[in-house]
Amino acid sequence: MFAEADSIPRAKYANMMHSDPNLSSTMTHQTEEEYGLRNSSASAVGTGMYDRMSCEGSPMMMSPWNQATPFTQTQWSNVEENLPQNGLIGSLVREEGHIYSLAATKDLLYTGSDSKNIRVWKNLKEFSAFKCNSGLVKAIVISGEKIFTGHQDGKIRVWKVSPKNQSLHKRSGTLPTLKDIFKASLKPRNYVEVKKHRTALWIKHADAVSCLSLNDEQGLLYSASWDRTIKVWRIADSKCLESIPAHDDAVNSVVSTTEAIVFSGSADGTVKAWKRDQQGKHTKHTLMQTLTKQESAVTALAVSKNGAAVYFGSSDGLVNFWEREKQLNYGGILKGHKLAVLCLEVAGSLVFSGSADKTICVWKRDGNIHTCLSVLTGHTGPVKCLAVEADREASERRNKKWIVYSGSLDKSVKVWGVSESFIDMNQMAGGASSHRRR
Repeated sequence: MFAEADSIPRAKYANMMHSDPNLSSTMTHQTEEEYGLRNSSASAVGTGMYDRMSCEGSPMMMSPWNQATPFTQTQWSNVEENLPQNGLIGSLVREEGHIYSLAATKDLLYTGSDSKNIRVWKNLKEFSAFKCNSGLVKAIVISGEKIFTGHQDGKIRVWKVSPKNQSLHKRSGTLPTLKDIFKASLKPRNYVEVKKHRTALWIKHADAVSCLSLNDEQGLLYSASWDRTIKVWRIADSKCLESIPAHDDAVNSVVSTTEAIVFSGSADGTVKAWKRDQQGKHTKHTLMQTLTKQESAVTALAVSKNGAAVYFGSSDGLVNFWEREKQLNYGGILKGHKLAVLCLEVAGSLVFSGSADKTICVWKRDGNIHTCLSVLTGHTGPVKCLAVEADREASERRNKKWIVYSGSLDKSVKVWGVSESFIDMNQMAGGASSHRRR
């Protein structure tokens, strides 16, 4: 049912990754942390055994707008108005840092990198920026006028947008708050062991925050960390309600759904489903099901809007999916990448997968059949993060279109226009593939 797991031990895999030039040639001197993943199993080096057509010679590949341009200053390059249905709209290249996180809301795009700046873009132009002294921004989520950012230093920072001036952002706090840290520190029972011979307050992350997920309906924020835990925060008062000892290795992804289910993926090779129960002012999460346990690290998660499908990407370059009817059942596998899948997004009937192989695969779901509509190429480094929003200016209602933002370790953000009805015949002829369960 599942693809055979890589049998290489993790420690040996790490040594191979740094010593074998064939494995590391695509990203010279890239460390695992630069991919935003923890430990050897979560590296961005895949098996390279699954071939997909590169679309060389296609109009999209030959277009001059599909090439990254090393601008010395921030600027967008725009293509002509008569775009193909799936194609590049613009490209932004900055020299200040690799792009690790993206968030889109209405007409604004937020970008986080390993520099000290979080930048805001509007209409493909720089709109504003605010400085964060902690450096690497690994996750960004937006709830109303609040922006939450997760960082390498294990902290979650909260920012507020000025109601009078949308370009002004002010830091309004940190999770956990200093008040809560002080109160918790007075009681010895609030200290838990996080590493051998090291304890810390249970309300604080002891390692990098890798992912954030919002549940606006319940007013909750979930944070996943390399410290192997998931923490649950109440947005209204910034309190940590619960710390879930979720995995045996770094947690790389967490997704909260509207149906009181939370999914988490880890470098330990597992995907877990958690059931949320509300207990007065607090929450209690219990393990419902372990969806998979594999040798390859789980590096990305995405859930369809109605919760009918759960997708997870792995360091072996594969995307597996589960379907939910009365219960969660394994659905199949999507083979489209040669290296690790680093990010996933679901929008409408489309699934987007970004990879260390520098490409983005666009999949269309019809029942449990997935067809690769196209492969978006142009990045010169691993695609680390994706954000998708509806194209509000699309003229034809029947031809649903999406604006896709991709952030890469090549220090660029690219903006794509993607139609649900577009099919790249090169892919149909023998490129990426989907396999159903039997």
